[in-house]
Amino acid sequence: MDLRKLKTLIDLVAESDIAELEVTEGESKVRIVKSSAIAQNQMVMMQPQAIPQYHAAPAAPAAAPAAAAAPVVAAAAEPTGHVVKSPMVGTFYRSSSPGAPAFVEVGQSVKEGDTLCIIEAMKLLNEIDADKSGTITQILVENGQPVEFGQPLFVIG
Repeated sequence: MDLRKLKTLIDLVAESDIAELEVTEGESKVRIVKSSAIAQNQMVMMQPQAIPQYHAAPAAPAAAPAAAAAPVVAAAAEPTGHVVKSPMVGTFYRSSSPGAPAFVEVGQSVKEGDTLCIIEAMKLLNEIDADKSGTITQILVENGQPVEFGQPLFVIG
């Protein structure tokens, strides 16, 4: 099946009320599923072929008030505590909307099940919950940054 025909089928599914289309042509088989057909509370898991290695940024000299006011802390080489990792590829958001306060801040106590952040994947907003109770000691990702599967997001002490 050529690329133009495939694009036409994708456009037809996107513009219609159908949620899923499966077409068999010779030995080729294509299945197109509209993303809105996936349940809103269902988490979409995508795993890359290779998980990239994350290296610590060189430590910068502390600028007194500016560094203290910064909500995001640079990743340490060996964080001490429980590391919460991204369960999917997507975009990291600290709050539910641009003007809303962040779900958590450094130094804040959290209980197991508390929402830490949102990861947007394929137009779905997935809440990431704490899997352990404790205190947020580090936030390793900046708001609006893309994240990879398995990337460290938070450290809970």
